[in-house]
Formats: sequence, C-alpha cells, structure tokens
Amino acid sequence: MAPSIIIIGATGGTGSALARRLACKGHALHLIGRDAIRLEDLAQTLDASYALADVMAEDALADAVALADRGDGIAGLAYCVGSIHLKPLKATRSADFLSAFNLNLLGAATALRAAEKGLKAARGSVVLFSTVAVEQGFANHAVVAAAKGAVAGLGRAMAAEWAPHVRVNVIAPSLTRTPLAAPLLASEQMAQGIAAMHPLARLGEADDLAAMAEFLLSGDAGWITGQVMAVDGGRGALRTKG
Repeated sequence: MAPSIIIIGATGGTGSALARRLACKGHALHLIGRDAIRLEDLAQTLDASYALADVMAEDALADAVALADRGDGIAGLAYCVGSIHLKPLKATRSADFLSAFNLNLLGAATALRAAEKGLKAARGSVVLFSTVAVEQGFANHAVVAAAKGAVAGLGRAMAAEWAPHVRVNVIAPSLTRTPLAAPLLASEQMAQGIAAMHPLARLGEADDLAAMAEFLLSGDAGWITGQVMAVDGGRGALRTKG
C-alpha cells in the first residue's frame, strides 16, 4: 500500500477541496477533522481512512496522525486549519492571542512532531497555511497575523531542520470563499468591495489554495522547500491604482 497523505482540517473548505483533488489523482488519504458526520461522509466518498480529533487536544491529534503510518511512511501532510479573528488591538485579550496561537501554531507543531518519522521514511512533503496579512499588514489583524506569522516561521524552520529528507512549504492566501470566511462575506456589497482590493478583482476560492497545495505536495515541486507562496490574487505584491 502506498504511503498516505494526511489532511488535517479535512472537512473545511480548503481541506475538502484538496482531499478531492488528491483522491482524483489516486493518492491514498488519511483525513483528520473534528466534525464526525462530515468527516465520515467525506472519507467514505473518497475511500480514505480517517480519524476524529480536535487539533487543540495534543494527545488525540498525535494519535490521529500516527494512524496514517502503516509501516510505509507518510507521503505528505497538509495542515488546513485556521482562524479569522479580526478586532482592533484595544479590544483584544490575551486569551484571543493564546487561542489563535494554539490552534494555528501549536496544532501544526504537534502534527509535525507526530509525523516526523513517517515523513522522513517516505521523503514526504508538508504544506502549512499562513496569510497575506503577515507580510502586508492590515488593520484589525493583530491576532491572526501574529499567529499565522508564527506558522510561516515554523514552516521555514522545519524546512531547514528536515532537509534534505522532507520538504516544507507554506501557502499565504488572501480572503477566500470558505465556510471560515462566510461571516465576512455575508453582505454581497462587502464581498464585492473586498474582491475589488485584489488586482485580479475577485476573491479566492478553496480550489485556488487546494491547487497550490496539491502541487507543493507532489513530485513536480521536488526542488521547492522553505517557501511562503502567495496565493492572494496579487494583493500582497501589486498596486494597480496610483
């Protein structure tokens, strides 16, 4: 049996889009999520193994990751977990930062620690998710930018630590139409206004991120590691109006 690719946050918008892409290419998948009904349904649809775990529960997550290695290693791991916590700094509390840090950074670190042996055995690849707000700087993004900045740092550190055996890359998206972002896009007027901030004049879709993740996990990206790849409609790098 071929080594599996682990998708954590598999029932989310990006995670499920990535799972479907990889399943279509015939990859063995091990899906991890916390929504039991949706996880089981997705796993059955894609003929994938799965494990129920909350990424905030360190031991449960580590056990769920370990189930993916059946003695042949782990081909890849995508940590498709995130949060969007927007408020001015004066309205935040320490608990806001700690919660975002635990979800985004510590969950990823736990998963990588549990998968290290298997990833090295199969010379696998890792994809993590940051945000355009880390490099660009947006108002009211202190919580999410701080947490996702830590994720980008973790990705680069692990790319160095695990080279040449495992490749590690990070995707930095802008706002994407996923269930996580739904509250920000409930107003079509607001959605159109945010879309207009991007040089490509549209919001991202889950499949935009999944396509990049699929590439980075594949052998086609075999000479790419330690990178933070912008998938953001040009928002982080371009200004189309003077």
